[in-house]
Amino acid sequence: MTIDQDGLIEYLQQKGRLAPGIARLAYQAISDAAPIIRQLSNRRDRHQMRILEAFHEERVSDYHLGITTGYGYGDSARETLDAIAGRILFAESALLREQFVSGTHAIATALFGILRPGDEMLSATGTPYDTLWEVIGLGDRPSAGSLREFGVAYRQVELTESGELNPEAILENLRPNTRLVSFQRSRGYSLRPSLSAQALGQVCQAIHKLRPDVVCFVDNCYGELVEDEEPTALGADLMAGSLIKNLGGGLAPTGGYIAGRDDLVQLAATRLTAPGIGAHVGSSPGGRRLYFQGLFLAPQVVFEALSGAVFAARLFELLGFEVTPSFDSPRSDIIQAITLDNAERVVAFCQGLQKACPVDGHVVPQPAPMPGYADPVIMAGGTFIQGSTSELSVDAPIRSPFAVYFQGGLSQTFVRIGALSAAQTLFERNLLP
Repeated sequence: MTIDQDGLIEYLQQKGRLAPGIARLAYQAISDAAPIIRQLSNRRDRHQMRILEAFHEERVSDYHLGITTGYGYGDSARETLDAIAGRILFAESALLREQFVSGTHAIATALFGILRPGDEMLSATGTPYDTLWEVIGLGDRPSAGSLREFGVAYRQVELTESGELNPEAILENLRPNTRLVSFQRSRGYSLRPSLSAQALGQVCQAIHKLRPDVVCFVDNCYGELVEDEEPTALGADLMAGSLIKNLGGGLAPTGGYIAGRDDLVQLAATRLTAPGIGAHVGSSPGGRRLYFQGLFLAPQVVFEALSGAVFAARLFELLGFEVTPSFDSPRSDIIQAITLDNAERVVAFCQGLQKACPVDGHVVPQPAPMPGYADPVIMAGGTFIQGSTSELSVDAPIRSPFAVYFQGGLSQTFVRIGALSAAQTLFERNLLP
C-alpha cells in the first residue's frame, strides 16, 4: 500500500496505533492545512533559487567539498562557504564555522567580540533564552566568565502585553554607554509570538536614526529562511545562529554562524580565534560537503518543518489545546508551541513523540536538570545528529504554563507521525481535554 498523507492515517489505524477520534481530526487537519502549505511552498521555491544562484556566483566546485587540516591557511572552501552564507543571509560578511559548538556559542562569541568593559547590553525582548543567562551573568547562578564579570552592564525592556516589541520604551532606555541592543527573534520558552524580520528591521532603523553607534544584534535561531528576508536585510547589524537548526539542512553535523556588517563579523572572528588571526584560519578535517549540501537543502528542510508545524497546530487545536501560532497565522520561526496545562501532559507528549523517532525510539525521556537551564527540562527527539532541532524534536521546561515547544522535521510526513504519536499517547493515558 502506498502511504501518502491520508494513507498514513489509514495505515496507523489498521495497525491499531491511532484512535478513531484522533484519526478523524487528523483528516480534518490535513485538509485545513493544505492551502497554508501551498503558500509555504512558494517561499521555499524562491529561497531555493536564491541559494542556487549563490552557489553559481561563488563557483562552488568539487574540490571545495574535501578535507583540510592544520591551520587551514588559504582554505578556499572556508572562504566560499562564508561568502555563500553572506549572500543567503543578506549580509556583508559571514562567519560559518564548525568550530562553533552551538547557537549559544555563536551568540556569545558575537557579544564578547563587540562589548567592552563599561559598555551596556540592552535586551529589547525581555528576559533572554535560558542558555544565555550565564553568558550575560543573570540571576544567582554561577557565571564565571560572564559579560557581567567582565564589566559589561545589562538591562532589559519588556515586550508589550501582546508580546510585541515596544519601540518607544527601547528608545527611551538607550543610555550613553549602551553599545548593543539585542533581540531574540524566536519565542524561546515563552508563549509570546516570534518576531518578524520586518518588525525587527523597523526597530533597528529607529535605533540607528537616534543612535548610529549602537549595534542591533539578533539571535536568529530557528528563523532562517522562514520569511522572504532576514533581519540583516532590513536594518539589523549582526545576527547569529546554529547550523543544526534551519541553515544546516539536517545534514550539518555541528557548527554555527555569525553574519552582518563586515567590521562586526571580524570582531567576532577575533574572539572565536585570536587577535591577528580572526577568520583566516580553521580547517575541516572531516570535509565540508555536508555544510555545502546542508545549505543547499535548507529551504526544503525549513519548508518540511513548517508544513509539519501547520498540521500539528491544527490537530492540537482540534483536540482542544491552545497553540501558538495558530495553524493559519504568519510564521517567523519553525517553533510550534502547544500549551498542555500540566506536567503530566507535557511528559506524555514528549514520550509519545519519542516513540516515533528513528533513533532511540525505545527510550523513555524524563524531566531532568540541564546545563544552562533554570528548571528541569524534558527533551524528546531521537535524531541522527545529537540535539538537531532541524530533524524533529520537542522540549519543555517543567514550569507553568506547561507548554511544549515542537520544532523541526526532515519531512512533513515524519512530523505528522510524531504529532499523531504524541496525541495517541495523551489519549491512551486519558489526558486529552
